[in-house]
Amino acid sequence: MATDFPDGELIAGSLANPAMFADIFDRHHGALYRYLRRQVGPDLAADLAAETFVIAFARRGNFRTESTDARPWLYGIAHNLLRNHRRQQRRRLAAYARRGAEPVADATAEAEFTLADARADSAAVAARLEQILARMPDRDREVLQLFAWAGMSYAEVAQALRIPVGTVRSRLSRARRELRALLENDPPQELLGERHG
Repeated sequence: MATDFPDGELIAGSLANPAMFADIFDRHHGALYRYLRRQVGPDLAADLAAETFVIAFARRGNFRTESTDARPWLYGIAHNLLRNHRRQQRRRLAAYARRGAEPVADATAEAEFTLADARADSAAVAARLEQILARMPDRDREVLQLFAWAGMSYAEVAQALRIPVGTVRSRLSRARRELRALLENDPPQELLGERHG
């Protein structure tokens, strides 16, 4: 059965038999979608996840087939798409700010982008946490999200972001310190109260 093969063998096989790539999609789509959904909400996450697999399929000839796990490669593609989306959002908001106009048409999309985590857990806590994460430098936040939300190892994060493992360790350490300091200085009030089941 094809699903028993490592990712590298499936991707190599998909060069001759493209249908084999469907197993890569089945294996990794759910987790990748959940990772993206926590950052940008369900609608955009679905689009970005789909685009990730379209790009991966088109570039499957470049995949190092000795690798047994395609997850870091896929998350690297998704990470670049997410970064491009955020860059476009910032440019759009900066343009609105320069013109002095309010982004009426994009207000809903931007609110969905910044409050996407609210759907995963408690709306108020998640929105506040997103604000805190937004204060962190992009490079540190990206490492933290791949490690914590996607459950990747140091080596997988390094592969996804194309940086050395030592850089992953130092960025993650710095991100944890920054997050701890931000939470201590400005904790979400909802986290301070008691939870009731």
